[in-house]
Amino acid sequence: QVQLVESGGGLVQTGGSLRLSCVASGSTFSSNLIGWFRQAPGKQREFVANIHSSGSTNYRDSVRGRFTISRDNAKNTVYLQMNDLKTEDTAVYYCYCDISIRRYWGQGTQVTVSS
Repeated sequence: QVQLVESGGGLVQTGGSLRLSCVASGSTFSSNLIGWFRQAPGKQREFVANIHSSGSTNYRDSVRGRFTISRDNAKNTVYLQMNDLKTEDTAVYYCYCDISIRRYWGQGTQVTVSS
């Protein structure tokens, strides 16, 4: 059974930084796509970023240049470095991993950006 556990969320002021981590267990994900979604109150879950096994990355337009996704396959961990945070980045951030035809989700970590 694959499990994803996020950490690193918290409360930060606008312009601040946070680094989220997601550790996978139950499977090695070095050959899999892994990434992040987020969900703000009253809104649908939206894509944030992902990283392929090759290291290629994708970002939603509103975070490109401020967020950086990276992975450490030896530690089965993916990171999301978030800089220059804005109030609109406030959301629960979910890690996900695609293995074969299944998508696995973490439980989420809250990020709150105050003005």
